[in-house]
Amino acid sequence: MSGEILFYETDRPFGEFSNFSRHAFELDGVVWPTSEHYFQAQKFVGTPHAEEVRAQVTPMLAARFGRRRDLPLREDWEAVKDDVMRAALRAKFTQHPALRQRLLDTVDATLIEHTRNDSYWADGGDGSGRNRLGELLMELRAALREDT
Repeated sequence: MSGEILFYETDRPFGEFSNFSRHAFELDGVVWPTSEHYFQAQKFVGTPHAEEVRAQVTPMLAARFGRRRDLPLREDWEAVKDDVMRAALRAKFTQHPALRQRLLDTVDATLIEHTRNDSYWADGGDGSGRNRLGELLMELRAALREDT
C-alpha cells in the first residue's frame, strides 16, 4: 500500500490508529482503556490526577481532563510527550495482534492524522501541522517490520 492514509474518527477507515480507539493495553503495571487515557494521565504522573484521568469513562473525557490548566503539569512534559506517546503506541499495537497487522499492512503509506483540531499531533486539517502521531506510527511500523 502506498500513498496517503488519512485517519481521525474511530468509526471511519483506519480509525483504530486514533488515540480514541477502544483498545485497552497494559503499561506501567496498569491497564489503560485507550492510548488517550495513558497519554493524558502522564501529564500528571506521580499525582492522584493520573488515576483520575485513567478512570474517565471515555477518551474524550480523559482528553478534557488532561487539558485542564488549573492542575500543574509535570515540569518536563514538553520534553517527554513524544516518548510518552511512543510508549503508548508500542503497547497498544503490540498487545493487539490484529492492530499490529493492520499497521504493517499499510506497508509504506504515509499515515496522517487528519483534523484541524490539532496542529502538533495531526496535520492541522490543511497539511500545515506536524502530524507527530502519524510520524510515530510510521516509526513504529518500521520497528515492527524489523522485529518480524
